[in-house]
Amino acid sequence: MNQAVHIGGPASAGPDLQQLLGMVARGDHEAFSRVYDAVCGPVLGLVRAVLRDPAQSEEVTQEVLIEVWRTAARFQPSRGSAMTWILTLAHRRAVDRVRSAQAATDRERRAALLDQTPAYDEVTEQVEARLEREQVRRCLRGLTELQRQSVTLAYYRGLAYREVAELLAVPLGTVKTRLRDGLIRLRDCLGVSA
Repeated sequence: MNQAVHIGGPASAGPDLQQLLGMVARGDHEAFSRVYDAVCGPVLGLVRAVLRDPAQSEEVTQEVLIEVWRTAARFQPSRGSAMTWILTLAHRRAVDRVRSAQAATDRERRAALLDQTPAYDEVTEQVEARLEREQVRRCLRGLTELQRQSVTLAYYRGLAYREVAELLAVPLGTVKTRLRDGLIRLRDCLGVSA
């Protein structure tokens, strides 16, 4: 009454799974076909238990069986049975897929949060702009009258140097010199490096 029970049908005569893997390692297509038939169900069952998605489970099962074909030579009988080795490959691949999906979800969530976060802090920007304007005004007050008028007309009103010279009734060279000197003093006052 003590007969060996084989899951997946009656025991077949011929090489066992470990021997078949050795043949697969040497490139035997028939041996791989037999390995495939023997392990496809258990691999799919294990992968489906981890992933719970039928389509992804089938895809990962296919990847595992391709990996078995490619890496059969790495199987070491001293470290466990052939079925254990194959199911370990399957479990690792399924867990990798779960981790990959979780990482993608986390990336999408972070990207969505970044999209919701304003690119800058409006209040901070307003305060910084106001402080910069006050500093520029303070530095402008430190210029001579001709320098301040030249800088204001040229940079705030957008007048050309020639127009500034005509408006102030001074030679063009004088305006250019006053602008250059005024800008140098502004740069030093504002702490901007050249």
